Amino acid sequence: MDIIAAYREAGTFRGAAQIAGTTHKTVKRVIARHEAGGTAPGRAPRGRNYDGVAALVAERVGKTAGRISAKRLLPAARAAGYAGSDRNFRRLVAEAKQAWRCEHHRGRRPAVWPPGEHLVIDWGSEGGLHVFCAVLAWCRFRFVRFAADEGAVTTLAMLAECFEVLGGVPGKVLADRMGCLKGGVVANRVVPTAEYVRFASYHGFRPD
Repeated sequence: MDIIAAYREAGTFRGAAQIAGTTHKTVKRVIARHEAGGTAPGRAPRGRNYDGVAALVAERVGKTAGRISAKRLLPAARAAGYAGSDRNFRRLVAEAKQAWRCEHHRGRRPAVWPPGEHLVIDWGSEGGLHVFCAVLAWCRFRFVRFAADEGAVTTLAMLAECFEVLGGVPGKVLADRMGCLKGGVVANRVVPTAEYVRFASYHGFRPD
């Protein structure tokens, strides 16, 4: 039997449930939907146990430029009436910090790569093997080779093979402070090894 018709006949949720062969909770839900015009009744938004201290957290995060920790903020929140868990409070602080960073983003300037000017190289590892990767910054051409070590001789051999595959030599080779190519650091500037400088001079590129 139709639940709505059963409710009209019985007049109660439990009576209609017995007639329709269902539970009184289902009858109540169906009747509420019917009285709302055939759609499910909207749920009232539920508050969170840290809503009362959200403004306090946002204020402290703003004053410290997003550096204050949840552990440091928790005593002040407890004094302001927060009675929830530490985990919930850490979530609130993380959200407040993220919101602050979005509003105070410094912005990024995209790099402009001229064709053939920059080759970016780096080492990685995969399954116990060392992976040499070189990428032309402008066209994203990628050169990948596997090796047994990350020494200077291997790195320079990989670079030479990369130049052969490219059919030319870029203007600059950017390396991420590779230990095998770094002779030292002066005034926070990396000084390449003499061997790497000779290799660069021979091929005609500038190490960076």
